[in-house]
Amino acid sequence: MTESAFALDPRLAADTVEVGDLALCRVLLMDDARFPWLILVPRRPDVSETTDLSEADAAALWREIRIATGVMQALSKPDKVNVGALGNVVAQLHVHVVGRFRSDPAWPGPVWGFESRKPYPFHARAQLIERAGTLFSAA
Repeated sequence: MTESAFALDPRLAADTVEVGDLALCRVLLMDDARFPWLILVPRRPDVSETTDLSEADAAALWREIRIATGVMQALSKPDKVNVGALGNVVAQLHVHVVGRFRSDPAWPGPVWGFESRKPYPFHARAQLIERAGTLFSAA
């Protein structure tokens, strides 16, 4: 499989902002100021399950999840980092890396489907993307 046929699902594109690319995954920031939230999307076409990835890509995904978790910890200092790949709404394989705080509005429940997304103010989003990009570059 090659990256050339990769296209980001329009629903992911509508709710996120691109941070950059790792070796395998496109890194996105969920545009929701209530929760620090990264999404990793393997740049492979027609992949909906981790079992659709080659063994090498599956290992790379796990490494990149670990990197994103470290970035989330450095970026937001959350009480907990939740990692999940659901795919019930968007079938394209994507992995959520969400910083959670005991004080966040959804704690201790899941962030998925909790009220309505609240986009970041433009300047705050730009600063967060820049910081995240720097942290990913250093990882």
